[in-house]
Amino acid sequence: MGVETNEDSKKHVDSLSLDFNSYPKPESLIGFLINAVTNENDLILDYHLGSGTTASTAHKMNRQYIGIEQMDYIETVAVERMKKVIEGEQGGISKSVNWKGGGSFVYFELKKYNQNFLEKIEAAEDTEQLLVIWEEMKEKSFLNYNIDLKKQEEHIDDFKKLSIIEQKRHLCELLDKNQLYVNLSSLNDAGFECTEEEQRVTGAFYQIKN
Repeated sequence: MGVETNEDSKKHVDSLSLDFNSYPKPESLIGFLINAVTNENDLILDYHLGSGTTASTAHKMNRQYIGIEQMDYIETVAVERMKKVIEGEQGGISKSVNWKGGGSFVYFELKKYNQNFLEKIEAAEDTEQLLVIWEEMKEKSFLNYNIDLKKQEEHIDDFKKLSIIEQKRHLCELLDKNQLYVNLSSLNDAGFECTEEEQRVTGAFYQIKN
């Protein structure tokens, strides 16, 4: 299995009609590393999934894999790439490993909590909208443990005098970044509004027995 260049890998991704404006690692390089340190059915973790090269290569080499990605393009790049792998696409290492397609994968998104407030703050267009978000934050969000709500309210007029950028920055700083997503321990807490389907799927993934 010869190792290709990043340019070859870019052409491979482009051939799959994936809009990924970077130069991903070639499958042949990842395949060389996987072959050197793992056996079939071993579990491989890629915590910066990117375009999905590691998952694609692992799938073709009969390895289990977990890929983690924080950027929104996971839906249009990595997930779409894996669909094409299952369909039997012939780029990368496909010919060298006699890849014919098949298999499956499961794609999950973390349920947002404080992340929802960050996105609302980012999308707000004026102070009035930010003040509405602040009222909701006081009621429902996880604020940093050292936030004094009384003091925040006492200085609300000072907040209004800030620029919109400074107002947004201030509200974002109040949020506890350790609570951006719903924790597993809060799955059945009514306050987090997890649907029955979300509870069922999450329980199955973590093999939680009721």
